Amino acid sequence: MTTRRSALRFGGAAAAAAVAVPAFGSPASAHASRFRPTPGSDGVGDPLFPTLGNGGYQVVHYDLTFDFTPVTYDFTGTVRMNATATQDLSAFNLDTDGHTIDSVTVNGAPATWALAPGQSGQELTVTPASPLRDGRPFTVAVRYHGNGKAPRLGLTGWRFGSDGGFASAAQSSRADTFLPCNDTPSDKATWTFHISAPEGFVATANGELLHKSPGANGSTVWHFGLRERMATELIGIAVVKGTYLYGTSHRGLPLRHVVPRGREDEFAPVVARTADHLAWLERKFGRYPFSVYGVHIYDGYSDALENQTLSLFSTNWFRPNANGHPTYETTMVHELVHQWYGDSVTPADWQQAWLNEGPAVYYAALYGEERGWSVLADKMRTTYGKLDAIRAADGPPGLPKALGGTNIYDGGALVLYALRRRIGDRAFDRVMRTWPERFKDRNVSSEDFIGHTVRVTGDRSLDGFLRDWLFGAVNPPMPGHPDWRADA
Repeated sequence: MTTRRSALRFGGAAAAAAVAVPAFGSPASAHASRFRPTPGSDGVGDPLFPTLGNGGYQVVHYDLTFDFTPVTYDFTGTVRMNATATQDLSAFNLDTDGHTIDSVTVNGAPATWALAPGQSGQELTVTPASPLRDGRPFTVAVRYHGNGKAPRLGLTGWRFGSDGGFASAAQSSRADTFLPCNDTPSDKATWTFHISAPEGFVATANGELLHKSPGANGSTVWHFGLRERMATELIGIAVVKGTYLYGTSHRGLPLRHVVPRGREDEFAPVVARTADHLAWLERKFGRYPFSVYGVHIYDGYSDALENQTLSLFSTNWFRPNANGHPTYETTMVHELVHQWYGDSVTPADWQQAWLNEGPAVYYAALYGEERGWSVLADKMRTTYGKLDAIRAADGPPGLPKALGGTNIYDGGALVLYALRRRIGDRAFDRVMRTWPERFKDRNVSSEDFIGHTVRVTGDRSLDGFLRDWLFGAVNPPMPGHPDWRADA
């Protein structure tokens, strides 16, 4: 793979040292009459995860150094965070879970800190030596250590394979099991990674491989950089016994895949399908939004996940169906759709997750239909019949009561199917193509999608149409299918 180090400009360890340290000129107490910093909140008010993330600042860049020992699962880490205060701060919080904190500095000076249980992990409260001013940049460095298999207060993102290694599956609230961070999709940042792997293992991370360097005790440090912003839940680090396979898309995008060592012949034809999948989706959505893509296949994972630029798959996905068709390709397309819908354009909070899963389910089903493996209308009719009961139990697609339900996945796809039936193929394709172009690298909501659809089509009646489908207690009539009914 060709790397382009000169084009990457990150805030990482080197840039952290160059960030201006706020100069207060005199002790904070001298400003008491006009400067009253307050602690940042230990949560951003996500409707489904109220204490997830932290208020009072926005992260600009993460620089993660991570040294992992296979088989024993011990690790040490240092995360350097460049951020900007969004209010005057006397203290701020980070999300963490299962780590022993060794030291914390803010703007290069030792800070005091405390750990307390949170809703889904632990809250690391940091009190800097000097208060932080609204609008000013600051840097944080946290040194920590732990063990991948140690108990956590919340759900863990660690996935362990038969090789003694691990891969990360952090969605939705599990990034804090790998590093102290601001674990909310609403705070995206650029990233650099420095992942140590001993002899016989390779490391992975999001973004491009910048270079490798010698590490301690014969290990190798793999340095990766992600120039595009990423939410914490999409982190894709791993240390595994794997083999890198390289290629390019039809338009020259670098592709790098990781497959289990010794199974290269089995999985090379599978990952080679990625170029065609990219070409198919770029015809739908426009140019792929990142500088690299790949597939990581690992026996320590049992599902499929859209880690940004490096989707993670179980080894068990890749079996033909009973008719010998490679229907697993629809899952590969599903995760690739997420690179536009979910990774580049990211929901502002988890109650907007249909914006991720609806398009992924819809276009994966469309891909399967075009190859003669399934019929999209049949899938949508089945979903229509079940969705009224699901709306009552789990909430409608746009207002789910929890993550992971049919309302978000197939229900979200049904909303798009209804929209296409209402406005026609050409207008629908224009809505879906211009959405990732218009909102690239941003956080969005259902309201944004409704407004975008009205704007692109010029049809104000679609405001009420989409609200009924997204937020209503029952399914509206399906355009073009008046005979469709909810199951008794």
